[in-house]
Amino acid sequence: MSAAQQRPPLDPVTTGALALAVVAVSSSAPLVAYAAAPALAVAFWRNLLAVGVLGPFSAARRRSEFRALTVGAGRREGWYCVLAGVALAAHFATWMPSAQLTSVAAATALGATQPVWQGLIARGQGRRLPPVVWLGIGVAVAGAVVATGADFAVSGRAFAGDLLAVTGGLFAAVYTAFGERARVSISTTTYTTVCYGVCSLILLVVCLVGGVPLAGFDDRTWLAILALVVGAQLLGHSMFNYALRRVSATTVSVLILLEAPGAALIGWVWLGQLPRTLALPGLALLLVGVAVVVLGGARAGRRTEPVPADAAAAPD
Repeated sequence: MSAAQQRPPLDPVTTGALALAVVAVSSSAPLVAYAAAPALAVAFWRNLLAVGVLGPFSAARRRSEFRALTVGAGRREGWYCVLAGVALAAHFATWMPSAQLTSVAAATALGATQPVWQGLIARGQGRRLPPVVWLGIGVAVAGAVVATGADFAVSGRAFAGDLLAVTGGLFAAVYTAFGERARVSISTTTYTTVCYGVCSLILLVVCLVGGVPLAGFDDRTWLAILALVVGAQLLGHSMFNYALRRVSATTVSVLILLEAPGAALIGWVWLGQLPRTLALPGLALLLVGVAVVVLGGARAGRRTEPVPADAAAAPD
């Protein structure tokens, strides 16, 4: 993957999509913790049902784009979509169980290490992030941990959940990096249909091999799964994917940190998981870190990044 290109200016629609995505993904950890079903089964259904919603539209409106992904130069973008789906499956297979093994706050906070991994990936791609961006990432991650009152409980179950959450953050960064590359020339619907389809197929195989039940859940669990599909999947992941043509993967990863206080608040109100009194100062740190990354990264990008020939041609 090559260095990132300069993107079209941030517009009100993209800003609104990012705000909606943050609100939507904040419901993910509480819903996973609430659902009375194995986390891998929940992950499988949320992706499969999302494909069921997006697939008919994509098949009707994006046939030529799907064909282009299988021939010539388009195969590279096709592979980016597939690899993003593999990384997304790995993310769900690690992070979603963590929300059931440890607290909602801890799972969300430790998953918030994503921008650190994203920054390292950017360096591996040959991009030199400005010091101000690294400063913002550090402040935002620290704020996320403080705001959510991460519970590093000394127990085997909680420790396993903590490790899975960190691993989930790593795979989320890989998923976002591949999505950034694919979204240069592929529409949101085509990319998400392929990505979610690959993800659901991998999760299905994992569930079948591991003997994870995929049915027999109660009504409240199916409602939680449907809420995850509509909220975190279609209005969350898909809106972030939409925005990747206009903002960098690093910036998206930092904005996702805003999920942490949102999830902690929902976990408190809905599940009775009371956040610590340090939540408000932590939230302030998080907001400062996000602002530093977004504003500092945009300023550095305007100074140094070249404009590619195809950037303006990518569909939404």
